[in-house]
Amino acid sequence: MTQNDSIAQVKALLDPASIAIIGASDRNGSWAKRVYRTLKRGGYKGAIYPVNPRSETVWDQKCYPDLASLPGKPDHVVVLVPGAGAIDAIRAAGKAGARSATVFSSGFGEGGDPEGRALGEQLRAAVVESGLAVSGPNCMGNLASPFGFCTIPDDRITDFTVGGVGLFGQSGGIVMAIYRAMKSRGMTPAYAVTNGNEVGLTTADYIRYMVAEPNVKVICCFIEAIRDADDFLSACADAFAARKPIVAMKIGGSEASRAAALAHTGSLAGSLACFDAVTRPLGVLRVSTIDEMVETAEYLTHAEIPAGARLGAITFSGGLKGLLLEGAERHDVSFPALTAETTARLKEQLGVGTSLGNPLDAGFAALSSAEVYFKCIDIMLDDPNIDALLVQEELPLMEGQNAKAGNLRTVDKMVVEGKRKPVAVVSMASYMFSDYTRAFRADFPHLPVLHEVDKALKAAAHAGRYGAMGKTAPAPRAKQKLSETAAALLGQAAPAADGRKVMGEAASKQLLGAYGVAAPAEAFATDAEAAARAADAIGYPVVLKLVSDDVQHKSDVGGVLIGLNSAQAVREGFARIASSLAAARPGAHFGGVLVVQQVSGGTELVLGVHRDPEVGLVTMFGAGGVLLELVKDVAFGPVPLSPAQAQDMVDHTMAGRLLDGYRGSSKLDRAAVVNALVGLSHLAQDLGERLESIDVNPLVATPTGALALDGLIVLKA
Repeated sequence: MTQNDSIAQVKALLDPASIAIIGASDRNGSWAKRVYRTLKRGGYKGAIYPVNPRSETVWDQKCYPDLASLPGKPDHVVVLVPGAGAIDAIRAAGKAGARSATVFSSGFGEGGDPEGRALGEQLRAAVVESGLAVSGPNCMGNLASPFGFCTIPDDRITDFTVGGVGLFGQSGGIVMAIYRAMKSRGMTPAYAVTNGNEVGLTTADYIRYMVAEPNVKVICCFIEAIRDADDFLSACADAFAARKPIVAMKIGGSEASRAAALAHTGSLAGSLACFDAVTRPLGVLRVSTIDEMVETAEYLTHAEIPAGARLGAITFSGGLKGLLLEGAERHDVSFPALTAETTARLKEQLGVGTSLGNPLDAGFAALSSAEVYFKCIDIMLDDPNIDALLVQEELPLMEGQNAKAGNLRTVDKMVVEGKRKPVAVVSMASYMFSDYTRAFRADFPHLPVLHEVDKALKAAAHAGRYGAMGKTAPAPRAKQKLSETAAALLGQAAPAADGRKVMGEAASKQLLGAYGVAAPAEAFATDAEAAARAADAIGYPVVLKLVSDDVQHKSDVGGVLIGLNSAQAVREGFARIASSLAAARPGAHFGGVLVVQQVSGGTELVLGVHRDPEVGLVTMFGAGGVLLELVKDVAFGPVPLSPAQAQDMVDHTMAGRLLDGYRGSSKLDRAAVVNALVGLSHLAQDLGERLESIDVNPLVATPTGALALDGLIVLKA
């Protein structure tokens, strides 16, 4: 589906000219009746047709036996009948000329049962056949405030103000919890869409629609599973190009949550590390909780995006100052030192006895004088070391409770009229908003009002990271056609028991070498004398490695010998490997040995490529050898990688610190490691759908280079 098709289909879903409700009922508490009531409460202007062959009248109006009997063409169809009835309803809607439908019904494979999955595939086929834009099944309806359209059966939805948030998600319950939390803070999402199992429209379609909507400043979504990784990432790139941040809550961080996703949507959820690897470069801000999403949306809907995450703060409490400084270490923001000029100007306003660091504890001078307070804000915003400013305040619950909070109206004007850096309000703790608070808060629409230190700093960190990325994503490398040599090496892959194909170590390292991942000198030998001659040519000491299509882990069968210092030792080693294989795996094929230059010293690292079930190929870097399983010091990135992205991966590991000469040790060749990581990602990109995984473990970094001591490339079945 093209970008314009996505937008048009979602528009058909959310702005229909008329609506038919299949499964209409007068029964109190029925979803059909609640959907009808919500549409009326929202002021929907189009015709609403109840459809139920067992009723002549519903909601004090004529009820129709089927869609073909309606006096006019239904533009949108609400499906509230289960199982095969829902499938028939979609087919009938297509024949009746409808453009869109919402399928509330469940039982289409959410629990993974074969019967439900079969029904889900039938429903998917009906959607394709009908050409309808469909949300669901297993959803709770949709809200589009700009069009007065709401099919969510929730009597608590009474306000259809058009706010700056576009909200959608695969869990109706979660979407409504987010909606209510935002409403309680004075935000009203322009859209709240529950997309359910996504047999029709997908997350990518909703993102593209929100990108095109002028009312939407920030896109908030709850994702259980991604249907089409390429389409999803393309939509994320569209959002980044439009400077509309995506704030995403994604499940899949634990085995339990991944199992829950299977039970709920019938799809396998990928790991969060892989999700982050491919979405972070596109500006997606992943949050872990509803509170974090609300706080981040509060920041991004009320303030301009800051240039970075260097914060200034003005507090009236030394304790809050301490909490902010400690929180900064947890949340990847900083409170940099103020310039000498800033310090001098603040001293003039506040006096010598005031603590003039950052955060600034403004004390009683600023509390007692609005003019001094505004001057301090002005001075802090002028400091070139600060990207955004936090000011301490808590909004009043009732009139007369906190007179100084009225100063925020002036601060709002300072930000707007001076086109200044963002200023956000921060409180010591979370607190409830009353109707008075929400009305009071509306008077300064350009100041985010953030609750509690940790949540506030997380929101500031998200906004700062987004701003620091600049306005354009790096241009992706174009996929290259494999050379004839590379294609020939792929042809050497041997079938594995599970249907995949495994390239041997020698062929894997040759292919990696073509992409800049260097390896030690080596030669293949099929007999002891040939092995000895190869060792003489390479130089001692050498390593012998078993070559066998039947063995992937050579050390498990005694297939690796190190430190061989003479031709005779090599001959004896050849015989020892052959006999060890015969004893450990009777009947296994013995192809010979690799004679490899032994590399001493350096630091063992791991490079890899992994195919995630949701987002596709991701790269990996970290501590290698035995440390890989022991400490799991790894970072993930996209495919392909730019040099800057590879550097960032290295920087986010403890292994990266070792490269720079930890505690007096020699500096290692970081550039060679980065080049190998980039080259590995380019190979993965060029192999594309053929690739399952690549493992380079260890890659040894030395002061003068980086060498792959082992390599394994696995191709998909």
